[in-house]
Amino acid sequence: MHVAEPQAPPSREPDPGELVRNHLRGVMPALQSLFAQSDHLAQWGIELADRLMAGHRVLAAGNGGSAAEAQHLTAELVGRFDGEREPFSAISLHAETSAVTAIANDYGFDQMFARQVRAHGRRGDILVLLSTSGKSPNLLHAAAAARDAGITTWALTGTGPNPLTDCVDEYVAIEAGSANAQEGHLMALHAICRAFDAEVLGRRRAGR
Repeated sequence: MHVAEPQAPPSREPDPGELVRNHLRGVMPALQSLFAQSDHLAQWGIELADRLMAGHRVLAAGNGGSAAEAQHLTAELVGRFDGEREPFSAISLHAETSAVTAIANDYGFDQMFARQVRAHGRRGDILVLLSTSGKSPNLLHAAAAARDAGITTWALTGTGPNPLTDCVDEYVAIEAGSANAQEGHLMALHAICRAFDAEVLGRRRAGR
């Protein structure tokens, strides 16, 4: 007598609505992590005002989505954030496509930011590195190049500690999943810019 094999229950496709809700729930840990570090973000905005108003510049770098976030920061500084003010010097190292491809071709992908740091950076500048994993070799090499040149290094990362938080001067690590940490980076950058613009405006009003 043939006994039929038990049939596995049909696989159930994930519900898109629930996937979206789960993703949005993941924003809360990122936001809570940022709240816990809000004083640190405010201090970065004040220090940015110190450096940029003294004639120094910001260099920024990231890969993939983090590259877009880095470019968002430099756009806010060269353009404006809250209101009208003078432009400040800020460069996204990944956005110089001819230099990036030439360096990657001749020296390797790992060196494409470090070489630009050595070219553009000066003592007193700030290098901002963004990475959800904190493990990108090209960012780690950039941090090392900045350290050798006397450039201050800041990092925005996902969950820490990680290799990048271990080799920069200061960092804000967002305790959340990778995608939500990256969303948190944009909130962090806007918070920094808000503090920066307020500090610049206050100093201008005080005649400094």
